[in-house]
Amino acid sequence: MKSLATIVLDKLSLKFGEVAWKPRLEPLPELVYTILSQNTSDKNSERAFKNLTSVFKNMESLVKADRNVIEKCIKVGGLAAIKSARIQNVLQAIIRLRGNLDLSFLSDIPLENAKAWLKNLPGIGPKSAAVILCFSFGRPAMPVDTHIYRVASRLGLIPNKASFQAAHDILENLVLRKEIFRFHVYLIQLGRTICKAQKPLCSSCILQNDCPSRKNF
Repeated sequence: MKSLATIVLDKLSLKFGEVAWKPRLEPLPELVYTILSQNTSDKNSERAFKNLTSVFKNMESLVKADRNVIEKCIKVGGLAAIKSARIQNVLQAIIRLRGNLDLSFLSDIPLENAKAWLKNLPGIGPKSAAVILCFSFGRPAMPVDTHIYRVASRLGLIPNKASFQAAHDILENLVLRKEIFRFHVYLIQLGRTICKAQKPLCSSCILQNDCPSRKNF
């Protein structure tokens, strides 16, 4: 008998089509982009990153850059003072720990060790660590944002009131490692297009017969 997670994967692949992993950014730019994406929209974080990379041609140059210049570049993404400080603090921490800014070693160590190392950096939590490992390295880490958390809760894939941190580990263990990237993409697409926060479009959802929460809307 198929698990609920497998049913979700199968049906959402029919809805959204097949997806294949490809690297989004190199590890260091991915880390900086991830910091910029914290507590803001994709559109604003993309604009902030574009502004930043138009002024600074590589991430290494941010280490000793004038923080006010960084802040001005990323203002459109919100929380610019916090994020400019966080970017520099993270880059400086990496240099202290590794002697350089090369993050390629994260592809060679056990996944849990890679997560733990990233989460040790200032301002990098479970989601940010998973994003870096998944999107830059293609490692089987499951980033959980508000869309995924909402969808997973409504479908009963995670227990009621499970923490965001717990949700990462729970969802990561529901499917085969090779399926984690697809699982992430499908759940986030469902959350953005159909299983919306305020008015979910249950009658249009391919999972309506599998969802225990449909009766609530």
